[in-house]
Amino acid sequence: MTTEQTTAPINAWHVAQHQFDLAAEMLNLDPGLRRVLREPRRELTVHFPVKMDDGSVQVFTGYRVQHNLGRGPAKGGIRYHQDVTIDEVKALAMWMTWKCAVVAIPYGGGKGGVIVDPKKLSKKELEGLSRRFFTEIEVLVGPERDIPAPDVNTTPQIMAWFMDTYSMHVGHTVPGVVTGKPISLGGSEGRNEATARGCVYTIVEAAAHLGMDLNTATVAVQGFGNAGNIAATLMVEQGSKVVAVSDSQGGIRNVAGLDIARVLQWKAEHGTVKGFPGAEDITNAEVLETECDILIPAALENQITARNAGSIKARIVAEAANGPTTPEADEILFERGVFLIPDILCNAGGVTVSYFEWVQDLNRDHWTETEVNAKLKTIMVKAFHEVLAQAQQQGVNMRTGAYLNAVQRVADATALRGLYP
Repeated sequence: MTTEQTTAPINAWHVAQHQFDLAAEMLNLDPGLRRVLREPRRELTVHFPVKMDDGSVQVFTGYRVQHNLGRGPAKGGIRYHQDVTIDEVKALAMWMTWKCAVVAIPYGGGKGGVIVDPKKLSKKELEGLSRRFFTEIEVLVGPERDIPAPDVNTTPQIMAWFMDTYSMHVGHTVPGVVTGKPISLGGSEGRNEATARGCVYTIVEAAAHLGMDLNTATVAVQGFGNAGNIAATLMVEQGSKVVAVSDSQGGIRNVAGLDIARVLQWKAEHGTVKGFPGAEDITNAEVLETECDILIPAALENQITARNAGSIKARIVAEAANGPTTPEADEILFERGVFLIPDILCNAGGVTVSYFEWVQDLNRDHWTETEVNAKLKTIMVKAFHEVLAQAQQQGVNMRTGAYLNAVQRVADATALRGLYP
C-alpha cells in the first residue's frame, strides 16, 4: 500500500545504497571492499509461462537476487505483487544481508519476487505459478545455498508447494530448502508471529530506555497484514492502547482505543478494516500522523518521507516493514528526537525464527514455541543493546548504529575470505 505520491516514486535500491554508503564512509571501509558490498552478487530474471484456468497461457516475470554470501547461504523472502521491480528486489536483498548480520545469524541476504496480483488468481493458477517460478530459480536455491521464505502475499501453503517442487526434482524430501512452511511439513512453532514478536521485544527495550510506561502508551499501526495485526495484538497484551490501524484500502481511528480482536473479525468478514463500527475512517497517510506514543509502519517501503516526517507525532517509530522511512525522513525524525527502531533490527524476528526453522529441519528436530520465543527474545534484546550502544557511542541515529554493526560484520567476513580465485 502507498500513501498519495505527489513526487516521483522513490527508488528503493538508491535508498539502500545510500544507507550503505553512509555506514561505509563512517567505517572508513577499503574502497575495493566497498565496491563489492555495494552491488549484489547475483541477479536472476526469469520469464515463465503458466496455463490459466480458461486454457490461455500467460507469461510472468520473476526475480531472485543474492546480495552477499560471505557469512552463509542467501536468505530472504519471495513476494508476489503487481509492483515488484528488480530494483526493489535488489534493495530488499541488501537489507537482508544487513538484517542477518545485525542479529548475528549465519546468513547472507537474498530476495525474490514475481510481478503478479495473486488476488486475481485461482488457487490452481497460484499453485501453477509458484511451482513453475521455483523451478526457474532452482539454479540458485538449495538448503546450503539460498533459502527462500514468505514475504508480501506469499503464505505457508506457497512455501509447501516450493518445498515439494524442489523435493520432487531431487528425489527426496528437503524441508530445509524454504522456511515459513506449515508446521506439519517441518515449519517452526512461533514462525507466524515471529516478525511481530521480535518487533515488540525491541519496542519493550526502547520504552525502558526512554522511561516510557507501555501500560499508558498509545499505538498506531500502518498495515494490518500478518506483522501489523499480530504486533497490534501483542501491544495490547503489553497493556498499550491501539488507537489507529490501516490496510491497503484505508484506515480507522478511535482515540479511546480499538478492540483488536473485533477489528480482525471485521477485516475477515469485510476484506478491510474500513467501516469498522465505532471508529472514524481515515487514510493511510493520516494513520502515520496520528497522535500516539508508538508508530508501527508495517506496510510497504517509502511511507515516511521528507514530506510527512515533520508531522509524525509518535515518540517511538518501530519499523515492522522493510524500508518504510527514507534517508531524508531519518534525519528529520532524529533532529526532532523521535526514537526510530530500524527495519534491519526491528523486523529481524522473522528471519531469526526462519533460521531456527532451518536448524530444526537440518537436524530433523522440533522445538516448542516456548523454546523458540525464549531464543528469539535473547537474540533480539542483545542485538537491540548492541545497536543502541553503537548509536550512543557515535552520536548517530539507531539506523546508522545498526548499519555500522552490520556492515562491519559483513565486511570482516568478506575480507577474511578474500577474493577468489
